[in-house]
Amino acid sequence: MTVPSTSPSATPTYIVGHKNPDADAICSAIAYAALKEAKGIDGYVAARCGNSNARIDTILQRFHQPLPTYLSDVTPRVRDLMVQDVVTVSASATCAEALELIDEHDVRILPVITDDRRVIGSVSVFQLGGYFIPKARELREMRKVNSSLAHIARALRARVLHMEDAERMEELFVRIGAMDVRSFGKFSEHEGIPAEQSIIIVGDRWDIQQRSIQIGVRAVVITGNLPVDDEVVQRARQAKVSVIVSPYDSATTAWVIRTASTVERLIDRKFSSVSPDLRIADLRRRVAASNTAAYMVVSDEGKLLGILTKTDILKPVKTRLVLVDHNEMTQAVSGANEVTITEIIDHHRLGALNTQQPILFINEPVGSTCTIVGDLFRRDNLTPSAEIAGIMMGGIISDTLNLNSPTSTEKDASVLAWLSKIAGVDARSLADSIFSSGSVILANPPEKVIRTDFKIYDEDRVRFAVSQVEELGFGNFWKHAKELCGALERLRENERLAFACLLITDINTQNSLLMVKGDADFISRISYPHVEKDEIFDLPGIVSRKKQLIPYITSLLREMQAEGASPSAKRESAEAASA
Repeated sequence: MTVPSTSPSATPTYIVGHKNPDADAICSAIAYAALKEAKGIDGYVAARCGNSNARIDTILQRFHQPLPTYLSDVTPRVRDLMVQDVVTVSASATCAEALELIDEHDVRILPVITDDRRVIGSVSVFQLGGYFIPKARELREMRKVNSSLAHIARALRARVLHMEDAERMEELFVRIGAMDVRSFGKFSEHEGIPAEQSIIIVGDRWDIQQRSIQIGVRAVVITGNLPVDDEVVQRARQAKVSVIVSPYDSATTAWVIRTASTVERLIDRKFSSVSPDLRIADLRRRVAASNTAAYMVVSDEGKLLGILTKTDILKPVKTRLVLVDHNEMTQAVSGANEVTITEIIDHHRLGALNTQQPILFINEPVGSTCTIVGDLFRRDNLTPSAEIAGIMMGGIISDTLNLNSPTSTEKDASVLAWLSKIAGVDARSLADSIFSSGSVILANPPEKVIRTDFKIYDEDRVRFAVSQVEELGFGNFWKHAKELCGALERLRENERLAFACLLITDINTQNSLLMVKGDADFISRISYPHVEKDEIFDLPGIVSRKKQLIPYITSLLREMQAEGASPSAKRESAEAASA
């Protein structure tokens, strides 16, 4: 899933392990969220960016913990930055209503929508400004108003004395009756404006009022909240001329009447729309080549979901992450490099990682990230619940092969013993339950086995992957070696890797087998004995990918780099030759 958009105060910080998580990645995320809660810090949520497995399920079920929230991608998308509480208007809204909304909510553009929220277009403050202050050659437009008498009366907050066909939408022209009565009425001849389309604004000039009614104007607006003779109202009713009384002076009344025009004729119907799923990075590229002020965020049915202005696009993304059990972007949840990383808690080598601001980075040479989290509980004089203590035990036991891995340290043993007392669980008994929880090879198709605990590395511009599975003996592996070999090669091709490795570790004997597919020169340099052909090697005493296998692989790559024979050098040579 993509992280849902929420208000700033409700946006959680996700604590997440690496892709294709192992037990330590899942358990340390749960435990670190519990540590934050124990310290009274709200808003942290344990997460994962991959599927569970039998070993993880065994630990979580044993200590009654649900699987963390699943995040497949945290890449910032339109929905993460869009304004959801959009101020909108209908096509029948008046300019006055639109201006009031713009002023009240401090916005520059209003989407115009139908009753079922389908987008028609937009009205901006600039369009409204152009309407009220037309160009010099369009001065006649300053008299025009597209509205109904009912809208005009509401805009003026007028007192209605008589109204004819109040709701009819029509094109009207406003004129102030300030001239001598002898010349009044000739405006229709000079300007080509029919009397029945005219609105006359006048004060207490009885003669102009009478003359307006006589020539049959559409409406007479009497200003200043002045009294009106009953005779005038009676004659207006007979002539079907509307009469209303404005509380404002003549100049203000004329301006307010123009604001009673509906926005329908001002709507910009060539609006730009985007999907809520569009990546912000893609939208920024589009914005760079466009003059569009705002984008309507619409559903597949064309209904308005939000709005995004150029200013919104520059806002920082709300999504925040704490990385546990890894610190390399190649292993992190998709999109992690485009959001804010606030903390890293890890026990692996340092990878290439840049952050936009200083962060809390705890990196210790211990066997498990859960050891670090457990020690943080101890340092803060906090006692985890029995369930959380058990969860951390599961992470330590799984990652250190119950303290038998060469990555294990005295701190791992100390923290494990401390947690065992709190959880009331024997470490050996828990280890037996975890390691007998099922064979990864038997429980999954080859492609899933390869990706169960799978990490991509980038060393001296050489991109490679190492997967690891732990089994009770090698019997299940040999039964499926051919299929696993094919899946490993497909993985290498799909991920465009120089080579891909699968480390199969026997928990009982503390030995491993290594299957390798890819660069032939690299494979030929592996000094461990071949078990079968040139693809599988026997690695006695090797159980740790982090502390034993990866350093060995990087030493081979450095050796190849020095000789100019590394996969990256070969690629550059081939590219130069083709050029």
